[in-house]
Amino acid sequence: MSVSGRGPLPGGRDAAYDVVVVGAGVVGCAIARALARHRLRVALVEAADDVGEGSSKANTAILHTGFDAVPGTLEAELVRAGHRLLTAYAAETGLPVEPVGALLVAWDEEQRAALPGLAAKAARNGHHTTRLIDAAELRRREPHLGPGALGALAVPGESIVCPWSTTLAYATQAVLSGVDLLLGCRVTAVAPATGTSAATGSAPGTRSGAPHRLSTTRGPLTARYLVNACGLHADRFDALLGVRDFTVTPRRGQLLVYDTFARPLVRHILLPVPGPLGKGVLVAPTVYGNVLLGPTAEDLDDRTATGTTADGLAGLRAQGARIVPALVEEEVTAAYAGLRAATGREDYRCAARPELRYVTVGGIRSTGLSASLALAEHVLGLLASCGLRAGPERPLAPVRMPNLGEAFPRPYRDPAAVARDPAHGTVVCHCAHVTLGEVRDALRSAVPPAGLDGLRRRTRAGSGRCQGSHCRPALRALFETYGKGAGAR
Repeated sequence: MSVSGRGPLPGGRDAAYDVVVVGAGVVGCAIARALARHRLRVALVEAADDVGEGSSKANTAILHTGFDAVPGTLEAELVRAGHRLLTAYAAETGLPVEPVGALLVAWDEEQRAALPGLAAKAARNGHHTTRLIDAAELRRREPHLGPGALGALAVPGESIVCPWSTTLAYATQAVLSGVDLLLGCRVTAVAPATGTSAATGSAPGTRSGAPHRLSTTRGPLTARYLVNACGLHADRFDALLGVRDFTVTPRRGQLLVYDTFARPLVRHILLPVPGPLGKGVLVAPTVYGNVLLGPTAEDLDDRTATGTTADGLAGLRAQGARIVPALVEEEVTAAYAGLRAATGREDYRCAARPELRYVTVGGIRSTGLSASLALAEHVLGLLASCGLRAGPERPLAPVRMPNLGEAFPRPYRDPAAVARDPAHGTVVCHCAHVTLGEVRDALRSAVPPAGLDGLRRRTRAGSGRCQGSHCRPALRALFETYGKGAGAR
């Protein structure tokens, strides 16, 4: 196993892999983890300096049931399966998940008339526990809801989850199980594989013909099989192999994060009736104790446009004031924007190309977190259809992730944890109650952060109401003390 983020890649046999997965978002990391169950030589390649640096770090942090997916689509199938798999994985690895449930709120007669159809759609997706509720019951469930709500569809099973820890858990388990994680390694060109007939008597993962030859910013790699998990850039990576099946349109979603004092205002995930550009603006609690408002939905040309806008945030505030009026009085601690990969179809764009020994995993929109583990299993099947003989399975290295959720014991308030390690009793980020022990452990971990942003996603340090204004010097000093390996990688 190895994690590297700087310098030239090793050459020769050390740069030859059975499978290379390009893109270390939540889906790419899940695929690498699934491949690690087999005795294959696997590399997970990422252009950024950390995992989860693209769409995966800026979503709405919801574990969807798939109740409102288009019935019969691959997305509907995989989100439903992924919800079950990720719920179990969270219990196994310590990821914080809270099954708060969702309320699909109708604000006018047209929306209320649409609710029975949405319940029927949920049933076609295998979700039979939804229930229509009237305005009085809705008010009892959500007493801070704004005036004018006419009723709702109650959706049990919708949950909130930590997206940062989920991506990191997959990556950590993959690395501990033998995958090479190559960061800061952008693929610039691909000479596609040649030859497609299976090699008689060959080792698992091999096939006759020349492998893919990848040129990267850190040097060359070869791969018998190649997986495109490039998210916003999936169509551009396809083009490197001469494949042009779809075009990605970046869809920006801006969001506001309210301080923890707003948390008592919201008990469920409050969803609007969906529109043509997606699920619309929601209000939801987070596992970190905040309240989230968003996202907007703006189709753009720029795949790097992750900045917020004054108009976008003003529009969010206006919608939030209607949904939960008391939010107007609450402090906003952060605003951010993420880009989703829209492709003009309400479904994933997953395809196997046996003649190229190549799999594309594209069009993974806002449900990618929820479907991630099921997507990984689906990709293993696609690779098998391309000729990959993975061989017998082996156990993955166990992982247990540090808890970042407020509904579960945090180290600073766990006397047993402090007794075992006094560093867990020394708070360095007072807004988010992050301890010296948590920072130290993150900097010494199997997949350490390359900078303070990565440290924030691993510990929440700097994510509270002061956004790091007070703790940043201390965090920088700890990075120098404990993080030299992380910075060099």
